[in-house]
Amino acid sequence: MRRVGILGGMGPQATLLLMQKILDAVPATDDADHIPLLVDQNPQVPSRIRHLIEGTGDNPDPVLARMAKGLVAAGAEALAMPCNTAHHYAPSIRSAVQVPFIDMVDLSTRHAAALAGLDGRVGILASPAVRKIGLFDAPLARFGVMALYPQDEAAMLAAIRRIKAAGPEAGTAAALRLQSDALLQRGASVQMIACTEFSLLADATAPGVTAFDTLDVLVGAITAFATGTAASQVRLQRDLELNKADQTKQQRRQS
Repeated sequence: MRRVGILGGMGPQATLLLMQKILDAVPATDDADHIPLLVDQNPQVPSRIRHLIEGTGDNPDPVLARMAKGLVAAGAEALAMPCNTAHHYAPSIRSAVQVPFIDMVDLSTRHAAALAGLDGRVGILASPAVRKIGLFDAPLARFGVMALYPQDEAAMLAAIRRIKAAGPEAGTAAALRLQSDALLQRGASVQMIACTEFSLLADATAPGVTAFDTLDVLVGAITAFATGTAASQVRLQRDLELNKADQTKQQRRQS
């Protein structure tokens, strides 16, 4: 088993949910059968909402880079982060360490594109910051797929804040389902739950939607890496290499 480091705390409940899902994903008969994790549960990572939407908060880059270095120093052989919005800062994490970063956004994009098909539309149930930074737009466009976002961004942001303050509630699930149905009416029959706060809400998408949770994609990738599952490991390594190549091209264009 290979040890995976988790950059957590964004938010705390989502990190706990990731750990529970990883636990459930392993058919264990003894403690030693489970995947070894190193978790930095750091709720003090600067707010992504304040930094990206409001433009008033500190940049999370330095904190995430320090967390990555600490996890690798403690023995992590790969890193993962159960927060979609925070993947905006993934280049700082990659540049801080030499171990693979298991990219939830990249892997989820590939899965969404496979479900939607060429010229398809994928609904993104996420923080308004995700739309603002175009986190999924260019990756989906590479596969000929369009990203669609909820038009009522205030409702999405309010739902996220309610979950952070009070946990998952029926009213919040109903609000998310309403936004999911609106995306379906605009042609996005494939939708991804791309905020790990929303991962805490079970069955919160509209009837008729083919939905998946990016957190579940991350769980599968972590499990594949840690256990060395043959076919899954090959696919994960390919995805990591393709993603690294994309990052290199982007850096060259920027320079």
